[in-house]
Amino acid sequence: MEKFKRKVFYLGGFDPRGVRFYHQLYREQAARHGALTGEELAVGGRQAGAAGSIVSAHWTVDNPVAGVETDYEYLRWEDLIGKVWIRNPLSLALRAARAYAGHVRQMDFLRMRRLRKGPVITILYPPILAVLIPLLLALVPALLLSLLLPFWASALIGIALSAFLSGRILAKLVVPWLLRFMTYHGALAAQGPGDALDDRIDQFAVRIAQELDGDWDEVQLVTHSAGTILGMRLIRRLIALRGGALPDHFVMLGLGQVVPVIGLRRDATWYHDDLRALADKRFRYVDISSPPDGAAYYNVNPFRLVADAHAARVDMLSPRFHLFYEPDNYHGGWSNKYEAHFDYLRVGDRLSPLDFISLTAGRRTVDDAVAAFRTIP
Repeated sequence: MEKFKRKVFYLGGFDPRGVRFYHQLYREQAARHGALTGEELAVGGRQAGAAGSIVSAHWTVDNPVAGVETDYEYLRWEDLIGKVWIRNPLSLALRAARAYAGHVRQMDFLRMRRLRKGPVITILYPPILAVLIPLLLALVPALLLSLLLPFWASALIGIALSAFLSGRILAKLVVPWLLRFMTYHGALAAQGPGDALDDRIDQFAVRIAQELDGDWDEVQLVTHSAGTILGMRLIRRLIALRGGALPDHFVMLGLGQVVPVIGLRRDATWYHDDLRALADKRFRYVDISSPPDGAAYYNVNPFRLVADAHAARVDMLSPRFHLFYEPDNYHGGWSNKYEAHFDYLRVGDRLSPLDFISLTAGRRTVDDAVAAFRTIP
């Protein structure tokens, strides 16, 4: 069997855990994929990418049964995320308050609600819960204890209980992560990416451009979560480097797409320019976003946010996770919103043509995988 050779570039979201976490996740999911298919995948160790360890890391994936070799390159920006990751709770509260004031002024929430209601709730519930939960955890015990103790003593106990419990409850509901996410992207919308991030995106574009003429049957740019936002700026730079055209074996994937977080900010004119610049560019884009994922914009074509038409060949798909997971393993409910946003990178209890390992290490091209997925009742 002739080998099928694939190059994957992965651009992840706003997550400081970085390449070590995602390499281990890939190994775990490759093992799950092998158990379902009988195709034992050999996932190599992490190595520095061709552009240097700061810019990327890579590993190999060998699927001898299917005759597939994948070179997987993880595009790194976790060092930049770490520099803006807010760790102090008080600082997070103050900066999030300023960020949400900016979102209220600049975000087109009415249009966002018409596109998808779920993300509006996801954006708005963190600041509400961040106030209500600590307040209620302090107030209710204080009022009850005030029947037995002096008010000052019951108030101190209520405050202590709130300080002890509220952080755990808020973390379970993903409130701190969402506050950091919205704070960062509020600044990104208003101020632009800045020199450090822009330089990194340029380096990413150069790396991908260097591989497009390599001995690959397919080249994928996989973007996930907040990586889908940066991916639009990256693809614009890549097309410019290639003189306005990309080869037919190139495809861009958007997993759990969140482009409207910036695209619907009135002050993000730099980003609107990126999206408009892509309107007449021909390339392949596949968006896989789940309706129950409250952070993702299912069936929202990012290019249509600023243009009435586009030249890219686009598929908008739901992964239909409920068909591929047993009910007990399906990430539903408010407390699982964070995990649900990572199911795009996992393998379910049954094999899907669109699961992450099938797309990146299987024999099917992305187009063939989409065609196979559409035949599922």
